[in-house]
Amino acid sequence: MSVLIFIDTAEGHVKKASLEALTYGAKVAEQLGTTAEGVVLGAVSDDLASLGKYGVKKIHHVSNDSLNHLDAQVFTKVIAQAAEAAGAKVIVFSNNATGKAIAPRLSVRMKAGLISGAVALPDTSSGFVVKKNVFSGKAFANIAVTTDIKIVALSPNAYQTIAGEGTAEVAMFAATVDAPKVKVTNVSKASGEVVLTEAEVVVSAGRGLKGPENWGMVEDLAKTLHAATACSRPVADAHWRPHNEHVGQTGFAIAPNLYIAIGISGAIQHLAGVNRSKVIVVINKDPEAPFFKAADYGIVGDAFEIVPKLNEAIKKLKGVA
Repeated sequence: MSVLIFIDTAEGHVKKASLEALTYGAKVAEQLGTTAEGVVLGAVSDDLASLGKYGVKKIHHVSNDSLNHLDAQVFTKVIAQAAEAAGAKVIVFSNNATGKAIAPRLSVRMKAGLISGAVALPDTSSGFVVKKNVFSGKAFANIAVTTDIKIVALSPNAYQTIAGEGTAEVAMFAATVDAPKVKVTNVSKASGEVVLTEAEVVVSAGRGLKGPENWGMVEDLAKTLHAATACSRPVADAHWRPHNEHVGQTGFAIAPNLYIAIGISGAIQHLAGVNRSKVIVVINKDPEAPFFKAADYGIVGDAFEIVPKLNEAIKKLKGVA
């Protein structure tokens, strides 16, 4: 018996969300009195053994060129083989795009109960009960999983990454790898220093900026905070900003530690994508903007005056020229 954690990578590097999943999975293993193991697919340039500092004891590496690009069907079959070999009774994913593509398939394949969007460690005092978000993050539900094998998909930024000491044993795993049915012909990368879905700080703006030519101050503030940039749907629809920055019910759902909303009214569709943020700061000249009801901190005023001053104040605080 063990807890198996899927280690998601991008261009050979382990994603931040996977470090959270490793920490979470190791803690679940501790609760169950067993060991935590990881599985990683495809080419990896990072030092996998160093991931032992997050609590994982062994990592199964399936090195195959067919696994360098995601094919959910192929990945599912390989992970199922690794889970069976490890005797895994709990399998942990990050509830990111990759996890959402694989976890439900694996659930069916292994006849395992699946909890997606988990936000806390399971209660194992009398069974296996997991807390998760429901109704677009407006409420929580505690779900009991009674199947022999259990799959948990952890919401990004829901569990703190904790690094200790130790190294993991890295073992090559010989899995049967099917030929991918999906052929990657082109890769178009979103620009930006910080990946939006993994960012701890996000600076977002809406129609209150009046046009794409005014986005410089948003980008400047994001650079100062080492944050990702985002936008509301009307901004993306107007092509002021790329659609990969759109957050909300019909865009990306994010859960950063800090979300700064500039010139966004706060319609319910937008809130559905950002209401899991730990701290929300709203800057809007309309004191009746709905977003203020969801904000932890609010500033009523002209964004064109406030944002540059805020940026300079943060630079001064950080000692940045």
